[in-house]
Amino acid sequence: MTSSLLTPRGRVRSGGGGTAADSGEGAAAGSTEPTAILDWRHPSVSALPREISVSLDGESPESPADDPVATLRRAHRWIAGAVRPVYSVQDERPVSEVLRRRRGSCSQRLAVLESFARASGVATRVRGLVVDGRYWYPRFPGLERLVPHQVVLAWPEFALDSGWLPVSELFGGLDELSARPGGGFTNSGAETLFDAVSRTAIDWDGTTVCPADSASCDLSAHVLTDLGHFDSRDELFARHGQTLCWTARLVAEPVLGRRSAGAR
Repeated sequence: MTSSLLTPRGRVRSGGGGTAADSGEGAAAGSTEPTAILDWRHPSVSALPREISVSLDGESPESPADDPVATLRRAHRWIAGAVRPVYSVQDERPVSEVLRRRRGSCSQRLAVLESFARASGVATRVRGLVVDGRYWYPRFPGLERLVPHQVVLAWPEFALDSGWLPVSELFGGLDELSARPGGGFTNSGAETLFDAVSRTAIDWDGTTVCPADSASCDLSAHVLTDLGHFDSRDELFARHGQTLCWTARLVAEPVLGRRSAGAR
C-alpha cells in the first residue's frame, strides 16, 4: 500500500557506490569540515559545545571534556530536550535553521548531533539505509497509501580512537541496550529513533541477541538496501535523493513540519 508517486524519479538506490565502500581503499573517511547541512561554523551552531556544557544538570563544563562519548551523550540529552520532534520532510535543512526553529525531524536532530561533534573536533560520517516505508505505518494510521515505499535514512557514526562508533551504540553496546527494561522501539507514539537510541537497541543488522519481550530491537527485516558509508549526509542525499520528491516536500512540509511526533 506504500506510494511510489511521492519519491524522487531517476534514483537508483543500490548499495556500494563510490566513497560508500565499507572498508579498504576508497572507504568513507568522514570529516570535521562544515557542509551545507552541517553548517557548524554558523554562530548558533558553533556555540553549541559551550552552551551544552553549562546547561545540563549543573554539571561543570570541564567534567566530560576528556571523554568524547560522555560529551556526545550530553549533547544528545540537550538536543532531545531543546529541539521538539516533528515530522519535517526537509532532510537537507541546515542545522542552524533547525536550531532557530527549535523543532526538527529525527533526521534533522541527528544532524544537530553530527554538527556538534564536528564543531568539537570529532569527525563524522553516515551510513545510508533504505528502509521499507511500511515500517512507518503505525505513525500514520489511515494514511498508509501516502507513505513512501522507501525511506532514506542517514545513520551517523563518530570517529573515536577505538574506531567508528554508530549512534546506535552511543549509550552502550546493542546487547546491553536490548536487555534494559522498557522493550524495543515500536515506531509509534512520541518516541523517535533519535530518542530511542538512549534507552534501547536499534539494530539494523540483526546481530543483537534480543530478549523474547524485546524482539523489536532487531530492525534488520525493515532494511531494503544498505547504501554503505558516506563522508557526509550531504553526499548521501546528493547521490540518492531525499525520501520524498521536491513537489511532495513542498506540499507536506507546512503541515508535517509543525506536527509533533506521535500526533495523529
